Amino acid sequence: MKLRLFLTLTLLGTILSCQASDSQQRANDKGSDSAITITLDKDNCWQTIEGWGSSLCWWAHMCGRWEEKKVDELLDLIISEDGLNMNIFRYNIGGGDDPSHADGHMVKGKGKRAEMEGFKAAEDAPYDWNADRGQRNVLLKIKDRRADAVFEAFSNSAPYWMTISGCAAGHKDAMKDNLKPEYHAMFCDYLIDVCKHYKEKYGVEFKTLEPFNESTSNYWYYEGSQEGCHFDAETQVKLLRVLYPKLKASRLNTVIAASDETNLRSAIKVWKEYSKHPDIMAMVKQFNTHTYSGTNSEREELHRLVSATDMEFWQSESGPQWDEELHPKGRSSFENNLYMSKKLFRDMRIMRPQAWLDWQLIEPGSDTWGLIVSDFAKQEYKITKNYYVRMNVTRFIKQGYTLLATEDENTLAAKSPDGKEIVLVVLNVENKPFELKADISSFGKITPKATLYRTSRSEDCQKLDPLKISGKKIAYTAPAMSISTLIIKTK
Repeated sequence: MKLRLFLTLTLLGTILSCQASDSQQRANDKGSDSAITITLDKDNCWQTIEGWGSSLCWWAHMCGRWEEKKVDELLDLIISEDGLNMNIFRYNIGGGDDPSHADGHMVKGKGKRAEMEGFKAAEDAPYDWNADRGQRNVLLKIKDRRADAVFEAFSNSAPYWMTISGCAAGHKDAMKDNLKPEYHAMFCDYLIDVCKHYKEKYGVEFKTLEPFNESTSNYWYYEGSQEGCHFDAETQVKLLRVLYPKLKASRLNTVIAASDETNLRSAIKVWKEYSKHPDIMAMVKQFNTHTYSGTNSEREELHRLVSATDMEFWQSESGPQWDEELHPKGRSSFENNLYMSKKLFRDMRIMRPQAWLDWQLIEPGSDTWGLIVSDFAKQEYKITKNYYVRMNVTRFIKQGYTLLATEDENTLAAKSPDGKEIVLVVLNVENKPFELKADISSFGKITPKATLYRTSRSEDCQKLDPLKISGKKIAYTAPAMSISTLIIKTK
């Protein structure tokens, strides 16, 4: 009797499971009257992707000193094609703070990791090329393993002895410039000398040199939590006029990037100052901005401004913020990172930079900012859900792929350079599913099924059963709080 009951229940469970599976397939095949509909046109293209990545400070400064096997393990996660597939990295030319401040204000603020090493201890001191071993180790490993690696050199602050306050964290008045005017030329020489050293010693030529970082903000103050230096927009113009001829004379192929403002409002303000000076607009070959905050109208304006020039364009740093729309308080780190992806989608769809970079990939104890959590001292690390959320984009929309126009903000689509692969990423930050229909008929012959990868509360960029493509259209039900990647091959 027990056996018969068991068999009956098992059969009933199988039937119900099959019915549920059939129901999901019918939903994917048919969609619904309220489904979101998009059309992917192979000729309606946006920007071509140069890559994805992050800064190297501060995580490489710490992790680059680990035992070699562990450093290699981390880089496998970050740069391998079946990992995050990142290829752009920003190397921080540390200024170096007053030695008497060691283990002081920066350690109390952002930790030991924020005490970046400079290469020159005083005006008349020789360069110490042994400094900054951790960052250098990571950079050189990336260079050896990724032929398509792109490196930018950037500065958070000049060496402390060039500053007005005598501190690499900023001026005593956070809204005042901290680099002494008489040291503008020496600061430019310092940045260029580091770039030249890396080219001559290691064969690393930085694509761009960025002398500023969030410079018009009020974050940088004496004995603050990290290196930072205020430059008014007008002062930036003066410094660029000193830097440009020196960089040209160096015979490096490195060009100037600017201005890495903290948000879109500030980026637009600085752009408008630059645009008053035709010589400055000719000097800056790449415009960088951070997107810690910004509206879609500001994204549209910045896209319009940059696209009217021949400058390249990067979103060079971003991270989660407690924005009530994008990152409501009280959410888990996984939910916050899904909302972070909404920011990424908006940046790529509306602002349209060629590259999009995180600030920190590896964080001590925080699974909100970092994609990997680490105990730097113990040389231990743990992958977070955030890692897989980012992977659903960066692993599949590869370097050289071109974004395709889509009508819905929850979608990001791209095609490979040869047109043989279509990638469609679908984001759902709501607590209920939605249905999506995509018309891909412009691509001619396509395979009958799409490969599917998904990250959700229970999945980590997991490969799932393929989706059927019917009549050159694909229907997909995006589960609540998920990010999904569909890969379609053309024949």
